[in-house]
Amino acid sequence: MVVKYEKIDKHKIKTRSKPQARQTFDQSALMELADSLVTGQLQPIGVLSDYTLIWGERRLRAALLKKEITHLWAAVFNQEVSESEFLLMRAAENFQRADLTESEKCRTCEELCEANPQWQLQDLAGHLHLSPATITKYLSPSRCIREVREALEAGRIGISVCYEISRVPAEQQGELLSLKLSGASRDAIVQAGRKSRNGNTPAVRLSRVKIVMPQGATVVISGKKVSMVEVVQLLTETLKQARKAAEHFDVRTWEKMMADKSKGGV
Repeated sequence: MVVKYEKIDKHKIKTRSKPQARQTFDQSALMELADSLVTGQLQPIGVLSDYTLIWGERRLRAALLKKEITHLWAAVFNQEVSESEFLLMRAAENFQRADLTESEKCRTCEELCEANPQWQLQDLAGHLHLSPATITKYLSPSRCIREVREALEAGRIGISVCYEISRVPAEQQGELLSLKLSGASRDAIVQAGRKSRNGNTPAVRLSRVKIVMPQGATVVISGKKVSMVEVVQLLTETLKQARKAAEHFDVRTWEKMMADKSKGGV
């Protein structure tokens, strides 16, 4: 494929109607990039022969913020490319950038799979120069419920946790997500997921859980029957409230506050 380098009027550069993998553009970061472009452009953007943008949307958006930036250096591909080739060229450049979020990388992998239904996992891994294990993680959101995908996009969970959640049936994914959002570690999610996948092991629920602490104190949870996942959620939420109360109240006052709160159902 023939490539030439050319300085192009920024207003002649066109973006695709199909959205790029990147969905979020921090305005302050764009302004910083625009300031750096005034001094000089370190990396060219990529365009087709009709100036349709392949990669470099952040640089284009930044350039449009500064009237003194009139042109951008671009690598111009003079040969027509298919939809699949277009996506692959864009993905290859995007995956080298550290500022692309995990969610955006996942979306890129899904786009490439949709454009190339004949590809196996190894094919996608080879084209992106990534291991099959990494690609498996990036494709895991497609096997998750909506709430898990939204948590990944919002940055509330990482791709490793998303992958672990994707390994359990959809009806159990919400419980693992709640466990993670309550403050559980990735190891705890792995263990909970392993138990969920073991259909021969019923979930144990107790109406009274006595926890002997290393310091000699004892914590007791009693009332309705709870599973191990629910114990973690209860303790995490209680610890959060205790830390907040410790700034203003003593332990006796907090104990009474929690009792009143429980009676009020708040």
